[in-house]
Amino acid sequence: MKYDFTSILNRHGQDAIAVDGLGMMPGMTPEPPQEGFDFIPMWVADMNFPVVPTIQEAIIDRAKEPHFGYFLPRDEYFDEIIKWHETRNGVEGLTKECIGYENGVLGGVVSTLKSFMQPGDAVLLHSPTYIGFTGCIENAGFKIVHSPLVLDENGTWRMDFEDMEKKLAENNIHAAVFCSPHNPTGRVWEREEIEQAMELYKKYDCVVVSDEIWSDIIMPGHKHIPTQSVSEDARNRTVALYAPSKTFNLAGLVGSYHIIYNKYLRDRETATASKAHYNDMNVLSMHALIGAYKPEGYEWVDELCEVLGKNVDYAYDYITEHFKGVTLSKPEGTYMLFLDCTEWLEEHGRDIAWLQKAGWNVGVGWQDGRPFHGPNAIRMNLAVPFSRVQEAFDRLDKYVFNAE
Repeated sequence: MKYDFTSILNRHGQDAIAVDGLGMMPGMTPEPPQEGFDFIPMWVADMNFPVVPTIQEAIIDRAKEPHFGYFLPRDEYFDEIIKWHETRNGVEGLTKECIGYENGVLGGVVSTLKSFMQPGDAVLLHSPTYIGFTGCIENAGFKIVHSPLVLDENGTWRMDFEDMEKKLAENNIHAAVFCSPHNPTGRVWEREEIEQAMELYKKYDCVVVSDEIWSDIIMPGHKHIPTQSVSEDARNRTVALYAPSKTFNLAGLVGSYHIIYNKYLRDRETATASKAHYNDMNVLSMHALIGAYKPEGYEWVDELCEVLGKNVDYAYDYITEHFKGVTLSKPEGTYMLFLDCTEWLEEHGRDIAWLQKAGWNVGVGWQDGRPFHGPNAIRMNLAVPFSRVQEAFDRLDKYVFNAE
């Protein structure tokens, strides 16, 4: 491979919550391992790979200029976004006017909902649910109504359209947050599924916030379909949110963006986001995106998805072959696993808190799945070098699931 996905990064002492935040937020962060085990960060959703070098080059080149005052986004920022979506997702007709900066995807979610809802109003989400959605939507005063995803006979997560319609009608819902690809299940929705969901949202006149931050991280054999692309109505009722942060591991720089084709939606969302004066771009974040969306970035992401696909295949096969009583749907996108440990826990007379801690004790820093609405679930990050994936599952086999 052209880029480095095998070196084990030393992130200690470099402000990384994934390794330096252990035990600092009880109930959220893993605890340090027992003596004799190093820590493998497999919880918070960032990556343990070096970024594509063009990102560093772009930031360094700009940082050499001895001024960091007020600025305007340069045309190159918008041009690179347009080219990225055209090349990778086949998007046509995207213009600069449709693109707007967001100080994080969750900020865009809240700004959109506040533009069209009042505190106490209900919003439809699928469950399992990304913990960030739960926090920001409830903190903003809105009521979340969940429509649970269901596993089909092949172990694939599916939307329950009958339940969605029931919830939309009974709760008089006019807003929905749609996650594509879905976090935490890793499902990459097919066009027909998105079309059917958007028809329901049209029927009940819902503004749709489509979080597509994971849209670049797709496993081999699958393809991301932008929500706005499935129909003219979807194009005009959807606020789509993107970022280079998941794709290129830039969360610490902050910097997301929306794509909104409908001028009315765009005007309302922009007005809400601008009133608090929080939603201003960072100049280095802008240059990081420009560096990420260079030709090298396209190559880097293709290699990344190949690496992650190998990690997913290995983890899925290992779990299904060695961890009796643990089930999962094989992720089609993202780099997260969502493990259902219900049968194992019942057979061994343990609870999920015990299992979580048992992994932490041997340095496997996985994440509690309960805040994601998985009562006996664990969420696990595979964006680490393959050697670390192998080591993590070897430890889980010897010391946790099959310990004598």
